[in-house]
Amino acid sequence: MEADSPPAADSEQAWLEAARTFVEETLCPAGAEPNAQLSQLVVDCVKSQWLSQGKNQGFPLPLSYSFVSVQDLKTHQNLPCCSHLSWSSSTYQAWAQEAGPRGTPLPRERLLLLGTLTDLSEDSEQECRKGDLYVKDHTGVLGCELIDLDLSWLGRLCLFPSWSYLPPPRWNSSGEGHLELWSAPVPVLPVTSSPGSLSPLSVLYPETASRLLRHRGKLRGVQPNLAGKLVRVSALVRSQKKSHFVLSLGGSSPAGSLVSVVVQTPAQLVWRRALRPGGSYVLTALRVVRIRGHCYRVWTTSPSSCLLPLRPECVRELELELDGPLLEADPPPLPAPGSSRDGDREAPLSRTSTLLSYRGKVTDVLSQPAGLYEVDGQLVLCLAYQQFHSLRKVVRPGVSLELQDVHLLQSVGGGMTRPVLAPCLHGAVLLRGFSCQKPETPLFHQAQGASLYEQLVWERQLGLPLYLWATKALEELACKLCPHVLRHHQLLQHSCPGNPSPGLQLLAPVLDVLAPLGSSRRNAHKEILEDPHHCPLQKILTGLLAASSHKGCLQLRDRSGSLPCLILATHSQPIRDTRLIGCLVRTEKFQVIIERNIRTTFPSYKELGMTGFVQKQQARVYIQFFLADALILPVPRPLLLSAASLVPSQTEPAAPDGVPTEQSRLFLLSHKEALMKRNFCIPPGASPEVPKPVLSFCVSGRWLGGTQRKEGTAWGPPEPSGDESKDQKVLLLFRGSSIRWFEFVHPGQVYRLVAPGPPTPLLFEEGGPSCVAQRPLELAGCASCLTVPDEWTLELESSRDLPAVPDASQALPESSLAELLSGDHTNSLVSFSAEVLSRTLCEPFPAPFWTRPASARTSRGCVRLTVAVRAADCPFPPHLDVYIKDPHLPPPLGLLPGARVYFGQLERKIARSHNVYCCFRPSTYLQVLSFPPESAISVPLPRIFLAELLQGRRAPFQATASCHIVSVFSLQLLWVCAHCTSLCPQGKCTRQGATCPTQTCVSQASIRLLVEDGTAEALVTCRNHHVATALGLCPSEWTSLLECVRGPGKVALQFTGPGAQVESSAKIDEPLVLFLRTLCTSFSVLRPVVLSFELERKSSVLTVPEPPRLQRFQCGELTLLTRVNPRIRLSCLSIQEPKHPSSLGAFSLSC
Repeated sequence: MEADSPPAADSEQAWLEAARTFVEETLCPAGAEPNAQLSQLVVDCVKSQWLSQGKNQGFPLPLSYSFVSVQDLKTHQNLPCCSHLSWSSSTYQAWAQEAGPRGTPLPRERLLLLGTLTDLSEDSEQECRKGDLYVKDHTGVLGCELIDLDLSWLGRLCLFPSWSYLPPPRWNSSGEGHLELWSAPVPVLPVTSSPGSLSPLSVLYPETASRLLRHRGKLRGVQPNLAGKLVRVSALVRSQKKSHFVLSLGGSSPAGSLVSVVVQTPAQLVWRRALRPGGSYVLTALRVVRIRGHCYRVWTTSPSSCLLPLRPECVRELELELDGPLLEADPPPLPAPGSSRDGDREAPLSRTSTLLSYRGKVTDVLSQPAGLYEVDGQLVLCLAYQQFHSLRKVVRPGVSLELQDVHLLQSVGGGMTRPVLAPCLHGAVLLRGFSCQKPETPLFHQAQGASLYEQLVWERQLGLPLYLWATKALEELACKLCPHVLRHHQLLQHSCPGNPSPGLQLLAPVLDVLAPLGSSRRNAHKEILEDPHHCPLQKILTGLLAASSHKGCLQLRDRSGSLPCLILATHSQPIRDTRLIGCLVRTEKFQVIIERNIRTTFPSYKELGMTGFVQKQQARVYIQFFLADALILPVPRPLLLSAASLVPSQTEPAAPDGVPTEQSRLFLLSHKEALMKRNFCIPPGASPEVPKPVLSFCVSGRWLGGTQRKEGTAWGPPEPSGDESKDQKVLLLFRGSSIRWFEFVHPGQVYRLVAPGPPTPLLFEEGGPSCVAQRPLELAGCASCLTVPDEWTLELESSRDLPAVPDASQALPESSLAELLSGDHTNSLVSFSAEVLSRTLCEPFPAPFWTRPASARTSRGCVRLTVAVRAADCPFPPHLDVYIKDPHLPPPLGLLPGARVYFGQLERKIARSHNVYCCFRPSTYLQVLSFPPESAISVPLPRIFLAELLQGRRAPFQATASCHIVSVFSLQLLWVCAHCTSLCPQGKCTRQGATCPTQTCVSQASIRLLVEDGTAEALVTCRNHHVATALGLCPSEWTSLLECVRGPGKVALQFTGPGAQVESSAKIDEPLVLFLRTLCTSFSVLRPVVLSFELERKSSVLTVPEPPRLQRFQCGELTLLTRVNPRIRLSCLSIQEPKHPSSLGAFSLSC
């Protein structure tokens, strides 16, 4: 400490008197006599530390420091702080620089902290120890973290020279603060060393201890000592019954035996803080136990066990005769969780991981409740698979961590693009350095949900990709529902019987499929002790690729079940090679897609726990990946046939002499229709029952040559096919099991249709056994039509050797924008490629009257895709709606926001509102060109002038403009019933007749603004929370205004001139009307803003633009007459204040 003059004697005396008072009140038992000796020991200890650094500037005592008790910190220290005895100001400033430009260093306080370092909390008994550390005096106790623990410090009165204190957030009145002990505690009382034993300690080394476990007779009455080098220490596992951790000792050789020791005595759990990998230790008085659920014996400590440092000169090896009978052979590894035949296990949806050790520094907190952090600015650290309760308060930017045996996972999906480090119970997270940064106080909602995230890992056993998806889904749900519908703590509350978590209920349709509650919980002993190691972070996505003969989709199958998948060979290229069926596929990069369809009638959030309001809930789970990102291994046919029913059996027919006989014919596929349920003609002699529609699809093309027969392993020359000049068009019908080829056939490709069995005349010709009636052929314009039998197969052929075949790589046909958006009703079929922007479940369409039964009304579901049509000559692609109705539901796989899709032969329609839209029809061909990006790329909206919106199709659908609010046209505030949307004056529903099941009401708001930027005017509609921003109200003011409206139930103002016409469902107090009228005409509302908006009508609307109109302006005594563009109608996306308040947009109007 710097000073201008030495301290006066009276200042030293006052400081010494304060020290004696502190010792008597804080460190001595209540009612005890003053202990002058203890006071002097405390003063000597503080003085010794003060003088040890040599930077005291001649002061014998730290007069600027005052003593602080635990209770003082908990009561009066409401802000984070640090105290470093003997640090100069320059030392502190250099230390504070480590916080960096983005961080704020911990403020320094000059405080002296003394207390007893213990592993017992204030009200704990000996058996309640859980391995935590505390600083304790007679005023209270505080939890603490220490980097290097010496067991000799426990139970001793210590001075803490360097420490920091983190109080609980202000909103958490019941929370406890936390201490970070930066340097080693200094015992106040002198350490008395006990004399060592004269005789060396007899010990076993790991190799002998491992062999001893397998000898029955040698284990009786033996409690040997074990010595070795610490190779690994596991996480501390806490449960309601008993807490424990496991340490592994090895010999001097890295390739030697390892022996594991389970530590579960409460008083010994604190050992884990003193153990360091690489150190050598002796564990005394061990015993052997068999852990329930484990297949062999392990070593464990006894209540009398001790942890000692290994000194070679103080030990000798215990000699044992191990020639007796073995208890059992070498412990076999337990079966991997993935090999279980339990059908309730989670589907294997995560990546192979690598175990490694890593040391780094935390650079960001991504989600503290979910245990997600950023390390070294490029890696993600997930601590959710360990119980990191004590670390949760310490880990923040600047903290150094050492990760032992941590999993490294890349391309895990779940919205995460960076590699992830994730320690399981097998590994350890060691604190290597505290942070000098002041922690950012989390808001109340940011700290909610820790117990719910623990449930996802420990009870649902989610793998990492699914866990990351769940955290992202809960975050998005919180953004949409909180705080207007639900509070954050309500959405993310712990789920228990009778009080389910709303967040978990919303994810239930997905989690019940992938991670059902019936699955067993994590077994900590197996996860730590099992060799080879297995944990929830190591599940692998591997299976046989099969083509479903019931659904027409591709699947990955193993013994546990099947998982639908969508595969692309490369970007814009679907898979075509049918030889992939039956191959073993191991994905290296993939996306897990979970589509949810939930229909509910919840009156409000208060009834979310009542399942009776859930009308329908469905979930479809599949994966999608590129073939280039997967490992493909062909499986030999004998091995494939031995894999039970993983793939359909396809045996090759043979002639009497054993030679396989087949015949085939090549065809060029020109068009493929949709996979849907179709009706077919009843053949003569069939059952008179009305046939049900069956899942099927059709392809059209033309034959290339005649029939070919198998000659050995090759195909013979094509046979003559009659008149070669005759049109060779063909229509192939796939139904039944033959729909398994749906994902492999695509336009522009050449395929070989293979028919097993002996040669059959005219098998592929008109009039053959597979030919259908003539009437469908005339309708299709084809010369022949075949129904592909179930046993026939398809093979992809190369078109290079066929000169008459067009290039298969040519682009798919597309309609021009002029054809797509024209008003011509004759061109009803269009094709285009587009990016899917959104996908919405629409209200069911009423079925046509001719399909309705006489006694019932039927309805059909509908899915609406909003797509951006890509065109080279259009800078802003027009938006178009594509509707998918029955019988095309559910939609094909891959129709997701962000995906690029080719739509072929959609039916183009024009609505009565002149809006162009498209619908699926049976002839529609769909091909996914690319998957959605792994992370949503936030592209800023284009900044434009409002006049640019008058350019028709070249104008953007969404944009941002700097403009000025000219006037308010209308304002409406109301409270409606959450169930029936009727008005709710005084909070009571006004619905006539039936009573609503709830009396919960919600607020609604809308405002219409006239804005201009000097180039054009626009009428903007804002709704709900955007109204508060438009009115310039803060959240508390907006809440107060809505509470004032709750009484009348509705306030609606129409500004048609200088005054306002008011309409309401009840009498409105004049002050409220006057306030709203004044507010809407004040400069708080009529101000410059930055408006983000979208057009009320899509760019696919066919309307004739209005011509500019003449409008009269009065500027003082001068009257101006000018042409004004028509007003544009916009919907508000956001309103922000301009960075430069003087900016009024494109021009500033002074008139």
